[in-house]
Amino acid sequence: MPEMTYLQAISDGLRQEMRRDERVFVIGEDVGVYGGAFKVTVGFLEEFGPWRVIDAPLSEIAIAGSATGAALMGLRPVAELQFADFVSCAWDHLVTVAAKQYYRAGTPVPLVLRLPSGGGFSGGPFHSQSPESSFTHVPGLKVVCPATPRDAKGLLATAVEDPNPVLYFEHKHLYRRIKADVPEGRYTVPFGKARVHRAGDDVTLVTWGAMVYTAAEAADELRGEGISVEILDLRTLQPWDKQAVLESVAKTSKLLILHEDTRTSGFGAEIAAQVAEEAFENLDAPIKRVAAPDTPIPFSPPLEKAFIPQVADVASALRELVAY
Repeated sequence: MPEMTYLQAISDGLRQEMRRDERVFVIGEDVGVYGGAFKVTVGFLEEFGPWRVIDAPLSEIAIAGSATGAALMGLRPVAELQFADFVSCAWDHLVTVAAKQYYRAGTPVPLVLRLPSGGGFSGGPFHSQSPESSFTHVPGLKVVCPATPRDAKGLLATAVEDPNPVLYFEHKHLYRRIKADVPEGRYTVPFGKARVHRAGDDVTLVTWGAMVYTAAEAADELRGEGISVEILDLRTLQPWDKQAVLESVAKTSKLLILHEDTRTSGFGAEIAAQVAEEAFENLDAPIKRVAAPDTPIPFSPPLEKAFIPQVADVASALRELVAY
């Protein structure tokens, strides 16, 4: 089983899907000759040719629109936007057309939209956002946020197979920073099934994406203080594994939700509401959230660090919960 970076796992998974199914093609800005903004599709043009590796004009709504049309005609497009921030340019098409087509006409839309998201590299407010929660509110869309190389590859395969439009948020700060053993062959990871990143007994921490590693560092710090933290990596936000969260809360009686997105109306609010409704009697403390403040993400490295939740922020919140 070879070791791969998060980026290599995405590239390997996408290449396998294209080799497996001739209906799969990629489209996006600079995905062909240049090999993608982050080099996920290096070598794809040479292997699959210009009809399956399409360099699109600088128009996100054109990319989303042409991919939707191709999906309606029976193909399986994997469209790349260079940064997840630019998805706002394609909002109307994704939300008004792609998400509702099956409801309106019973027509599948097997579209995958790859969205490099998140901060940690001083990209500023137009290249570092985490907009995943915006789309969890839209019926008809599925939202995927892998944290590990193994999940990145397996969830991508599941997304390509899915008959619905899937927004696949890949965190840029994980691309070359995270490595792990990844199976060489094709495999899938189911949507709506959380992964226990670390078992624990004292407090439940629910998160996804790059924050899984921030959570793990905080849990390591607290382990020395005799505090056992259970970390759940949701992996997908739509659908999300509510049952796994409820079962963990029943065990620990305390819940912290961590995400890089801004606090107000972030997906953590939905998790908190569901747990409060369905597991109130299992709680021994108020549900806590650690998230970014309600501002645009700054360009300045020190300000960006203050914006993105840090290990110390998570550790402090966990100590407060345990001591409640």
